[in-house]
Amino acid sequence: MEQERSRVIQEFVPGKQVTLAHVIANPDEMLYTKLGIKEEGAIGILTLTPTETAIIAADIATKAASVELGFLDRFTGSLIVVGDVSAVEMAVEAVNTVLSQKLKFTPALVTKS
Repeated sequence: MEQERSRVIQEFVPGKQVTLAHVIANPDEMLYTKLGIKEEGAIGILTLTPTETAIIAADIATKAASVELGFLDRFTGSLIVVGDVSAVEMAVEAVNTVLSQKLKFTPALVTKS
């Protein structure tokens, strides 16, 4: 009997944009464990299109504030930065601003929880 295969379909949004910019202040300890990242005061999450922009965003974030990279995936455009709350906020804002002003990306509203 053959096993049924599942198929994964990825959709890409055309254009240049920051699709998500979110800061999680003081997340639950279990979240760090589940993500497999270093425990800090905050987590910043960004998704970008085109996906390779995650590399540029990581460079901007780490130069703008004292944050560390928690995760970077150039194939999905995902970036996670960790650090204290103010540093993560500064890094996420810097990515949004630099990509918007210098590379003409559509920025995202920075949200917080």
